[in-house]
Amino acid sequence: MKNELVNYILNHTELSNELENIVIESSNIRTYKKGTLVLNEKSIANESFLVLKGCIRSYLIADGEEKTLEIYTEGQPIMPKNYGKELPTEHFLECIEDSVVNAGSKAFEEQMLQKYPQFQSICRIIGEVIMSKQQELFFSYKLASPEDRYLHLTETRPDLLQRVPQYQIASYLGLTPQSLSRIKKRLLN
Repeated sequence: MKNELVNYILNHTELSNELENIVIESSNIRTYKKGTLVLNEKSIANESFLVLKGCIRSYLIADGEEKTLEIYTEGQPIMPKNYGKELPTEHFLECIEDSVVNAGSKAFEEQMLQKYPQFQSICRIIGEVIMSKQQELFFSYKLASPEDRYLHLTETRPDLLQRVPQYQIASYLGLTPQSLSRIKKRLLN
């Protein structure tokens, strides 16, 4: 799994052999079983994660209902709300599948950046990629009809339809399970 972390970075920028070894040696790989709550709404989020294997859902409870905020799969970073702020996260992180992540902390990141300044450009490049993807997702979600959101999901992340329960997909799309079923039925005709 340590090589998956290197591969993630290599997908965005080059790494010298020295930096590859540093990434591997400094990785903090964790394994979680399906159903594990990595964080709950009262947790203090002192760590961020990169999903190396598996599927993790971020959700909150509003008016007694679970609202899925995001579904993370391989190669996706997770930065919980209030990360590094000593405030409760206000949401949950739950493993939908057995999952393997690399965990990091603000203190560790700062230590690595001081010790290896070359990581600053790597972090900037990856940060820009993440921000760009988030902006695209936000705008497409805001401007799209429920049917368009579903179609976008089927085009961009079809694996989720096999990996994630239907009611969680519906919640992720801002729909009720019944509305999602109607949309799927309408698209089949």
